[in-house]
Amino acid sequence: MSKSLALEDVTTAGCCAPLSGPQLSEQEAAELAKVFKALADPVRLRLLNLIASQEGGEACVCDLTGPFDLTAPTISHHLKVLRQAGLITGERRGTWVYYRVIPEALTRLSGLFALSAFVDA
Repeated sequence: MSKSLALEDVTTAGCCAPLSGPQLSEQEAAELAKVFKALADPVRLRLLNLIASQEGGEACVCDLTGPFDLTAPTISHHLKVLRQAGLITGERRGTWVYYRVIPEALTRLSGLFALSAFVDA
């Protein structure tokens, strides 16, 4: 009899605590969906990782073509998508473009999944 009472208590109380973290607006969700769509491609994810992991935090486009079996225009396309998603920025220096990760963009993404945003400390 105590088993059914415990089950009834759980059913009445709900199975989980309500979410109390920050909620995304419809516009924020749409913007973030574009960012995640950009990151959903393995080449773009690797490019972002390569740029972020470079000493000094920037990488020349000439350094980004070697690790891939892709043409330079294809790499440029992927970099353009990352730039349009607000994840990287590029600066032309002579004939080369140097790319940097935008730290605030990564901080925003990591904040979405921070456990502290969903759990009271």
